[in-house]
Amino acid sequence: MALFTRHHRSTCSEHGAAAIPEGGSKTPQQLWGDGYGRVGIRAAQTLLILAVSVMAVFALLQVKLLVIPVLIALILAAAISPFVNVLKRLGLNDALSTVTAFVSLLAVLGGVFTVIYFSVRSQWDDLVQQASSGLDQLQDFLQNGPLHVDASQIDSARNAIVDFATSSQARSGAITGLSVVTEFLTGAVLLVVILFFFLKDGQRIWNFLISPFKGERASRLRRVGTRSQEVLGGYVRGTAIVALVDTVGIGAALLILQVPLALPLAMVVFIGAFIPIVGATMAGILAALVALVANGPVVALIVVAVVVAVNQLEGNLLQPVVMGKSLQLHALVILLALTAGTLLAGIVGAVLAVPITAVTWAIIKVWTVEDPSHAA
Repeated sequence: MALFTRHHRSTCSEHGAAAIPEGGSKTPQQLWGDGYGRVGIRAAQTLLILAVSVMAVFALLQVKLLVIPVLIALILAAAISPFVNVLKRLGLNDALSTVTAFVSLLAVLGGVFTVIYFSVRSQWDDLVQQASSGLDQLQDFLQNGPLHVDASQIDSARNAIVDFATSSQARSGAITGLSVVTEFLTGAVLLVVILFFFLKDGQRIWNFLISPFKGERASRLRRVGTRSQEVLGGYVRGTAIVALVDTVGIGAALLILQVPLALPLAMVVFIGAFIPIVGATMAGILAALVALVANGPVVALIVVAVVVAVNQLEGNLLQPVVMGKSLQLHALVILLALTAGTLLAGIVGAVLAVPITAVTWAIIKVWTVEDPSHAA
């Protein structure tokens, strides 16, 4: 028996396993060191990371009045920073370059929002009525046409869309009346102030944040900051160009086809283009529904064809050219990010979800690549 025990222990040693004590029970080190133990450690680490992430998101949502202006200001500062650098190369000092770029950006954004506001506001009721009538006609066609779709299925799909758009998170965060105006104005003022300081002292702020780190970690964090600025700036500038092309293409088609409410529909297309994949599609559906009511099914089908053609041009040619490496994300990742952003913060979350995801992926690549030349 002693000979067998010695032989068993020697066999375990030959296979790299720790020897089991005489009583047959394993020590804690042996339990955590085998295959199941390593799997358990990884599972515990994964659960801990998920728990910390959920707690961080929950904490940020409690102060979203501060978080959202910071994120928007960061994105806008990354987009306008090349203009500041151009002004500096032209001989302007730092303060004058920052003020010029800041005022120019506010003027452009103010002009865009003013055009959108007055274009959509004056005809919003007609737009909603036309879209609702078009949806009713489409529902009637599905029920009584050749497809013979059951009414309960249509109602179920319609209710699912409404429930998604008015999720419990959105309802719980909704504030009506004066509080909405106060919250919006507060966020706007914070956005303007934070944007100015990001443009003026963005590099100093980042250097201060990474000052506790030394050596290779500090070097990687500097590359993270540079790459994040490149991704955010490229994304915003590229999305703005794509939105402008979508607006001109679809808006021109609506005007040529004499679809009513063409201008507000074009503005909706412009806004929707800032939500990748989903936004342009939903704006196109809205335009098709209005055309269905006002111009009939033939014009509506032409509008659908134009929307599909513009989306194909955007996805296959325009986005790769104007965005380059700024948005190297699979379509499924974009859809998941949009869904999560919408559920957490509504329409603002849908707009911010994709650039945040793109920056996160860029940071992961920069942090995990040893050779900085391959970090981009």
